[in-house]
Amino acid sequence: MKSVGDNIKQSRVALGLSQAAAAKKLNISTPAFCKIETGQTDLNVSRLMQIAKTFKVTVTQLLSGDQKEATSTEEVITLKSELIEKEEEINKLRKKVIDLYDKLGM
Repeated sequence: MKSVGDNIKQSRVALGLSQAAAAKKLNISTPAFCKIETGQTDLNVSRLMQIAKTFKVTVTQLLSGDQKEATSTEEVITLKSELIEKEEEINKLRKKVIDLYDKLGM
């Protein structure tokens, strides 16, 4: 399992940033940023959020190392709508099964 520092490095490299450039964007020194990537510095939540925002990833992506893009709100709404439709379809099929059992006298 990769560390948070490794995940930060992966995100930085994906953006094509050097450690110095990343440090500059975060308004910290290059050695301070290097310590973050190597795990020598414990991160607080606000610094983690700042890094996520700067690197255009979610905090979850930095913590987990999962670099897939987060599901958009629009996608979530669409998926919920599809789920509701499927649940309604399942309920209709259940009713048909119950009706068939009643017709067969079971």
